[in-house]
Amino acid sequence: MTRKRHLHPDTPLLFADHKRPMTRRDFITSGLKTGAHVVGGMSLFSLFANPNQAQAALSSDIQALRESCGINVQGAGKIPFIAFDLAGGANIAGSNVLVGGPGGQQDFLSTAGYSKLGLPGDMTPAIANPNAEQSDFINTDLGLAFHSDSAFLRGILEKVSPETAAAVNGAVIAARSDNDTGNNPHNPMYAIAQAGADGSLMPLIGSRNTDSGANSMAPNNFIDLSKRPTKIDRPTDVTGLVDTGDLFNLLSQSDAVAVMESIERISANKIANVNSGISRDAVIKDLLQCGYVKSADLTDRFGNPATLDPRLDVNIVGPSGIFSSEEFNSENEFQKTASVMKLVVNGFAGAGTVTMGGFDYHTGDRGTGELRDLRAGRCMGACIEYAARQNMPLMLYVYSDGSVASNGRIDDSEMGRGKTEWTGDNSSTGAAFFLVYNPTGRPVLMGSDANAMAMHQQLGFMRADASVETTSSPAANNVNLLVQSVLLNYMALHGEQGQFGNIVTGQGLGNSVMLDSLTAFQPIVNGTIGTPFATV
Repeated sequence: MTRKRHLHPDTPLLFADHKRPMTRRDFITSGLKTGAHVVGGMSLFSLFANPNQAQAALSSDIQALRESCGINVQGAGKIPFIAFDLAGGANIAGSNVLVGGPGGQQDFLSTAGYSKLGLPGDMTPAIANPNAEQSDFINTDLGLAFHSDSAFLRGILEKVSPETAAAVNGAVIAARSDNDTGNNPHNPMYAIAQAGADGSLMPLIGSRNTDSGANSMAPNNFIDLSKRPTKIDRPTDVTGLVDTGDLFNLLSQSDAVAVMESIERISANKIANVNSGISRDAVIKDLLQCGYVKSADLTDRFGNPATLDPRLDVNIVGPSGIFSSEEFNSENEFQKTASVMKLVVNGFAGAGTVTMGGFDYHTGDRGTGELRDLRAGRCMGACIEYAARQNMPLMLYVYSDGSVASNGRIDDSEMGRGKTEWTGDNSSTGAAFFLVYNPTGRPVLMGSDANAMAMHQQLGFMRADASVETTSSPAANNVNLLVQSVLLNYMALHGEQGQFGNIVTGQGLGNSVMLDSLTAFQPIVNGTIGTPFATV
């Protein structure tokens, strides 16, 4: 048996044929770098002209003012959206998610093609078990077909319950992109926000302090810096979002809420008697009053630390949590993922990106990539399972800048699992995929029969040699249009694909027939902005 030395998932990857890391993105891609927005309450005790005006409960008058001030309490009624940016050029197609020819995922490629995608001849999905009359190397537990030994899949299934897995479906997009660069406009955050996604604290979050919140940049035509993602990559970033002042060192939450309400009522009386002498006097009064209402609202909703802190959420950490205390405390990537999913799934942010570095893993072995993919899969699974425990739908999108390929040499070490080694970058083997969780049952693919559904589950296709057919879809050779394809599918989950042309001026995906062909799923929720989720 050949002994291979795999690298720990946190070990930086440096190659002689790659430039020396110089930029922030270079450091993330190689794994050398792993990973404040503040909302404040007011301390205005001087406004108490008459302390007897204080009241003790969050009452209807404050709630009515909260609505009139446009305070977003439960998000925008849109499906939570989380993206994983696997920086460096991870393998997605073949060894993880199956990508086939024009007929869909199970329109199998050649043996040589699967070898390039990291699978030896005796592990290709085309091999049928004569006893079972089906392939032992295809797994559809999540609806979307994965290779049965996919590290992504193994990680996801570690974290989701069988009941959760049964309510998941997905689609894969054959799409090439440049290797090892943050200049691919991969990130869809601003596009998702443009479709109406929003949060009660901020519209977007990301684990990197960049304009996209991620390693890869966002398409220029979607960028709206008024919604620039807030950097979140650890629990303290989450708990630092809201500062309710010193009240909680002195009072219980209910008493603190009463104090903040009283401040609002007293200040409203004072404001009513003020004439600023400015023509826009009413506007100024509204701004002042809404500031006090927001403070009372923040105190009411976030005075309890457990409301925001992922470390105190029993569904995330602990004996019954998705992560044990030991693994959560020892793994930064789990803490990062938990912080993002806590905010997005609960509607505090409309969408978020988790960037994971070090996926440029063509190290001449297979084990290094398997371990990194496995950890990424666990993080993906955690997001899905948390959505299930919160009874919320979720769209989870996974992409990477470029991809890798194998020369067919087998790594027969324990961590290599008998698969072929990753030996170089190869942008032509690229793909992206998304998974959708629906609390009421597995999302249903578009299409009138099994063959049509297979065409909607794989958007675009590969040639037999495992190279993306660049004419197979608008997204196949254009990362900007890949983001548009993801946006189209997000809107379609709300039944809003008919509004796509209004959201994306000059969209490049084509006419209504082409848009239908690029749509994976039937709607799963009522997409009306500002309304609670309703299944359809």
